[in-house]
Amino acid sequence: MASSYSRHSITQAHLYRMSNGNLRSVGFGIRSWRMSTLPETNPRLAMVLMICATAFIAATTLLAKALGTGALGEPLHPLQITHARFLFAALTLGTAGLIMRPKFGMVNMKLHVVRTLCGAMGVTLMFASVAYIPLSDATAISFLNPVFAMIFAVFLLGEKVGMVRWSAAGVAMTGALILLRPGSGTIAPGALLALGAALILGLEIIFMKRLSKREAPFQILLVNNAIGLVIATLAVVFVWQAPTMMQWLALAGVGSLMAAAQTCFLNSLARADASFVVPFSYGTLLFASLYDAAIFGVIPTSVSLLGAGIIVAGAALLAWRETRLAKA
Repeated sequence: MASSYSRHSITQAHLYRMSNGNLRSVGFGIRSWRMSTLPETNPRLAMVLMICATAFIAATTLLAKALGTGALGEPLHPLQITHARFLFAALTLGTAGLIMRPKFGMVNMKLHVVRTLCGAMGVTLMFASVAYIPLSDATAISFLNPVFAMIFAVFLLGEKVGMVRWSAAGVAMTGALILLRPGSGTIAPGALLALGAALILGLEIIFMKRLSKREAPFQILLVNNAIGLVIATLAVVFVWQAPTMMQWLALAGVGSLMAAAQTCFLNSLARADASFVVPFSYGTLLFASLYDAAIFGVIPTSVSLLGAGIIVAGAALLAWRETRLAKA
């Protein structure tokens, strides 16, 4: 839920490029928040930051589940949770902007609007899915984001994809099929929602990739959350209900934790090779499982573990191949 990636967006670290010695993720150009040079390399700190990012992103889905299932009061509509995600993230990043006073360049509003629409829809579907399926299942399916992004890149960006990456995509999709549980007679609706979220967020990566070549990361984050807040405010009018005090705290947590996750994610990639820190991004699945078990008493089934393991294997193969291509 990073940027509108969101969620979401943390596990999209698989897709990155290295060029001219500067690390750049597909979602964000990596550079210092206020300087044009990269921070000093520090693999240990990078590892800690990535683990923190995964813990934060898993926590946002946990809070979304609590808000959507009635654990903290009358269940809130996913659109209302998405609104809070943008509201409190915008407040957090806006405050950071006032303190840091970064320099801003030209804003490609058209790309930002399309990217934010995709992110808002994807995040809303993700928030809706966790009310029906275990956090571990929803998180595992979210690892399909870069797979869908790869497919979109073929048709929208004209990129060429070799046999290894197509094989990785096939492996990951097999895992998703297992989590959909078609053999049970009916496909789990929550899994379909999560799959839809992964598909749309995969498309968002394409637009983030284009933005990262034109604008600085903090500018992208700030503009994205500002536009997202406008869109979410217009949508939430039709489903708004007064939250309880506990729900307000949880809603604030969704937005602020997402902003914290994005910050940790960017700074992690800025301090070490992506090939080193990307494997730690799969910690999101571990934290999601732990949170779900501790708070809701949900233990992943053997089917969930099998499907998640296959998806992670496919995503890891794709990340490995991206690393080899980037270094070639």
